[in-house]
Amino acid sequence: MKMLLRTKGITICLFFFVLSLAAAIEIPLSVAQLPTITEQSHTQIAYPFDEDFTIKCEARGNPQPAFNWTKDGKPFNLLSDPRIVATNNSGTFVIQNRGIITNFQGKYRCFASNVLGTAMSEEIELIVPSVPKFPKEKIEPLDVEHGDSVILHCNPPKGIPPLHIYWMNIDLQHIPQDERVSMSLKGDLYFANVEENDSRSDYCCFAAFPRLRTIVQKMPMMLKVSRFKHANDSGSPNAAVTKANFIKERKPRLLIPPESAGSSSSVTVIKGGVLLLECIAEGLPTPHLSWVKVTGNLPRDEPETENFGKILKIDQVTTADEGTYQCTASNPMGRAKHEFHVHVEEPPQWIKKPEGGVYSVGTNLVLLCEAIGNPEPTIQWKLNGMPIDTPDRVWVLPGRTFRGRISAREISLTNLQLQDSAVYQCEASNKHGTILASANVNVLNIAPLILTSDGENYAAVVGYSAFLHCEIFASPAADIRWTKDDSIEPLSTLRYELNKNGTLEIKETKKEDSGSYACWAANSVGKRAITANLDIRDATKLVVTPKNPRVLKSHSILLKCQAEYDSHLKHSFKLSWRKDGDELPVNSTEGGRIILDRDTLFISSVTQEDQGVYMCVARTSLDSVMAESRLIVLDVPDPPEDLQLSENQNRSIRLSWKAGASHNSPVNESIIEFEENRWEPGRWQELTRVLGNDTTALLSLAPYTNYQFHVISVNAVGRSQPSKPSLRYATPPAAPDKNPENIRVEASEPNEMVMKWEPLKPMERNGPGLEYKVSWRQRGVEADWNEEMVKKHSLTLRNTPTFVPYEIKVQAVNNLGSGPEPNITIGYSGEDVPDAAPSGVSVDIVNSTLVKVFWFGIPRDRVRGHLRGYKVSWWKTKSMLDGKRHHPEKHFLTFVGDRNYGMIPGLEPFSEFRLTVLAYNSKGDGPESSPVVFETPEGVPEQPRFLRILNFDKDSVTLSWGLPKKANGHLTGYILQYQMINETHEIGPLSDVSVTNRSTLSWRLSGLSSSTKYKFYVKACTVKGCGKPVTEEGLTMAQGTYAGIYDGISTQGWFIGLMCAIALLTLLLLTVCFVRRNKGGKYSVKEKEDLHPDPEAQSIKDEIFGEYSDSDEKPLKGSLQSINGDIKATESADSLVDYGEGEHGMFNEDGSFIGAYSGSKEKGSVESTGSSTATFPLHA
Repeated sequence: MKMLLRTKGITICLFFFVLSLAAAIEIPLSVAQLPTITEQSHTQIAYPFDEDFTIKCEARGNPQPAFNWTKDGKPFNLLSDPRIVATNNSGTFVIQNRGIITNFQGKYRCFASNVLGTAMSEEIELIVPSVPKFPKEKIEPLDVEHGDSVILHCNPPKGIPPLHIYWMNIDLQHIPQDERVSMSLKGDLYFANVEENDSRSDYCCFAAFPRLRTIVQKMPMMLKVSRFKHANDSGSPNAAVTKANFIKERKPRLLIPPESAGSSSSVTVIKGGVLLLECIAEGLPTPHLSWVKVTGNLPRDEPETENFGKILKIDQVTTADEGTYQCTASNPMGRAKHEFHVHVEEPPQWIKKPEGGVYSVGTNLVLLCEAIGNPEPTIQWKLNGMPIDTPDRVWVLPGRTFRGRISAREISLTNLQLQDSAVYQCEASNKHGTILASANVNVLNIAPLILTSDGENYAAVVGYSAFLHCEIFASPAADIRWTKDDSIEPLSTLRYELNKNGTLEIKETKKEDSGSYACWAANSVGKRAITANLDIRDATKLVVTPKNPRVLKSHSILLKCQAEYDSHLKHSFKLSWRKDGDELPVNSTEGGRIILDRDTLFISSVTQEDQGVYMCVARTSLDSVMAESRLIVLDVPDPPEDLQLSENQNRSIRLSWKAGASHNSPVNESIIEFEENRWEPGRWQELTRVLGNDTTALLSLAPYTNYQFHVISVNAVGRSQPSKPSLRYATPPAAPDKNPENIRVEASEPNEMVMKWEPLKPMERNGPGLEYKVSWRQRGVEADWNEEMVKKHSLTLRNTPTFVPYEIKVQAVNNLGSGPEPNITIGYSGEDVPDAAPSGVSVDIVNSTLVKVFWFGIPRDRVRGHLRGYKVSWWKTKSMLDGKRHHPEKHFLTFVGDRNYGMIPGLEPFSEFRLTVLAYNSKGDGPESSPVVFETPEGVPEQPRFLRILNFDKDSVTLSWGLPKKANGHLTGYILQYQMINETHEIGPLSDVSVTNRSTLSWRLSGLSSSTKYKFYVKACTVKGCGKPVTEEGLTMAQGTYAGIYDGISTQGWFIGLMCAIALLTLLLLTVCFVRRNKGGKYSVKEKEDLHPDPEAQSIKDEIFGEYSDSDEKPLKGSLQSINGDIKATESADSLVDYGEGEHGMFNEDGSFIGAYSGSKEKGSVESTGSSTATFPLHA
């Protein structure tokens, strides 16, 4: 039995699968088929202000359906009234709004029929509303006593909902409503008890029908409220009122629901609708209404009440809202209750609708129809619009025989034939409504119809699926197969998939899939075939560069989309850009900040809003591909937030904060700054730094400071803006933690001492009342300390001994105590100038321009201060050459430190000098020693003043020269040298001529080569040697050409002009050289002499001087010059530290002399000019 049931179940499942396939087939309109309703109207209201009303009914079928109508279940002829306008080949008609149209109100149904069957529409209700009006009536005035309950009835006319009722006076002012006075759902106005101020003659009820655009008014009603009239036994009107109120007070009584309804009532509500339960009570004092659910599920939420608690409202009612609800009206006199038994019902809803379709001859058919509702719906089957109710019976209908089996929920037919084609309708009804479902059963027997055109051309791209369509309609179902090119074998590999609708899907296409395909369809009635052509194109490829760039805010970024696509698709190829899925406009945006130009996207001044995923989308007619790049915008962090202070201590506090957004660059440091408002208000200072992304720090604080803090976050991009300041925190005062530093004694008068120190910074004071306790005592003399409190940062002691040591201490003190024990500093009292001169001064002659001076230093107690050094002064008194006295022009050198000798350079040779030595300290110079007289020996002469070529001949030349600028001794003669030179700077051998007569100032050289350029040298000599040469160049004349040239051309005008031009050019060159010299440049002569050097002079230079500069040719005039002469190695072994300082100079540590050698600032002294650098010849 179980096997039989299982087999039957499988058969039923397969059967329903076949039915679902049949239902899914769309019948081409070219095939004969049953009518199908495609469009219809639903409930419609004929508003009086509309010109006409359209009732729609459209259907399709083959043959074309014919239409007819019923109204309220009876045939309705569209030609019965001239106001009905029908439409050809359509069931739709229009009713024109002329005259009285109430007779058109009713329920209509449309039937569409052809030879195969009849389709039926759902019922269409047309409502023709009347114009709502209140009846004309005379309403008697109501005369009631104070405290009575009153009901003013509205009884609004009927109309199209919704209906809105308002109670107003004649001036259209709303009647105030509250717990005592309120309106019921029906529109009546209820007074739980009346008061005298309720008296008025214009209670008006207004009924508004918004869909009809109508408001109607009831005749005004009069209500008169009077006091209690039977209290004559009391003489007091107040007593009468009190008595009246006492008599009228009563417990609540329900007016809605009325007492006649009993203590309970039943209420039915539609599922999904709105439940409204109403209780209105009268009584004195005014009753209060409350609601509770007695039985059933508890409410989902607190019940919603309206109208001052008199209406319980539940929206979207469900079955869970069923149950018993109780309303209670209460006042101090008692209470009244009523129970509502709520039942939830619902109109019919489909569980299973009958589904039609296409069926072949001989198949079986089952139509199912199931619906639910409350009350349970009744099911009625119809065939072509005619009821068929009796099960297991053959029904004979007009032109049709029904051979099926029918039950409440299904119809079954076996061995279907062509004549079984029909429209089956199922209606499900209960008291809340009716629903209709139709099923078209088309029994067909036709050969396959291929609906897709023959010879279609398809294209796909490599790697994508290709779809070749072959839409087929056939009954019985057709067998479909596809072939390629000339093959007759069906395509059957895994890459080929045949869909239900006949479409061939070729998965992951390749180039070799191109070709011609054929679709074959065949059933028992016949067969058909079509062809299709497929082309495979190259797939589109995209790359966006740069990939996921990280860009600093305010910088620019250029994204480029590089695409490759099939050349056949170039006309359909399109590029677009998206940001976070939203397409960007092609034109530039934000005033040109974002520019799209086909394959490029340029963003200038990048902002945080620009961050996101940018996608380049390439589309062709065959494919669409996307490539994306995530733009990451880097920026400084947002300021930290929510600064909190905790763990408050006298010297510390914990600061915590929330980090702001890091903007894609992690916070690597937090800077905590503080501001205090006592010493430097408004100035923020750094307190500490927190490494990493920590958001808390324990801060060390100074006493007596009112702090507030802010935090600055730092990432790789930079610093954030400061956070908002924290709350202020004031630390209590304390004694100082430190004492002043840099305690010193500065220069002062000889008999006083000025002690100074660096004052404490404001935040180092630690409290109010800061002072300094200064302690001092003479070292080695006093045992007790002298003390004095000062507020400044200096203290002056007077009448102190000159330059004696003192021990000094300075301690910080404030109102809360003293700082730590201070350190002792040694300082000296005021200095005075030395009162003794050096003794034993002697001079050793080193050479003609350099001497070494020796002396004995003065005793330490005669220095009367810190010895700074010694000064050596000297001056020339006469020349040994001519015995001429000189005006004293004093010079000096300073020798720093405690020493007893020094080197004096730059002296004039062969001269007499006087020399003194003195000691000095920071207070000034001491007395000079007695002058010492010394003489410098002869030296080599200076360069002759000039050298001229007086006469040229073809093999001889006459030279003339001047005396040396300074002879530096007795001249012994001159050395004349010459050598050939040419334009390539080659030089010939050097020839010497010795002129022993010191008075000779000219010489004729013979034996020269004609037409040859020579360089001539002349230098003066003493017993000490020869000095520096003066040079000149000249060209001998050609054979017999230039004889007597100086006799002839010297008188010619052109020659005089040429010489003037040469003189002017020479002057200009000298000016340029002078400017360059003042800027420290080399004199151009050096370059010339480097090319054609004087051999003898070159040897001297290599031996003595490190560099040949223009200063070598300048006389000594206050600045130290190079010394020309021969110095023996034994005489030059002294260190350069032996040379002293001028007024503004000294020797470097490496021995180079950088000081200015100058005379004293007296009349006749000479200041230094030009470069002060000098190079001294030293031989190791």
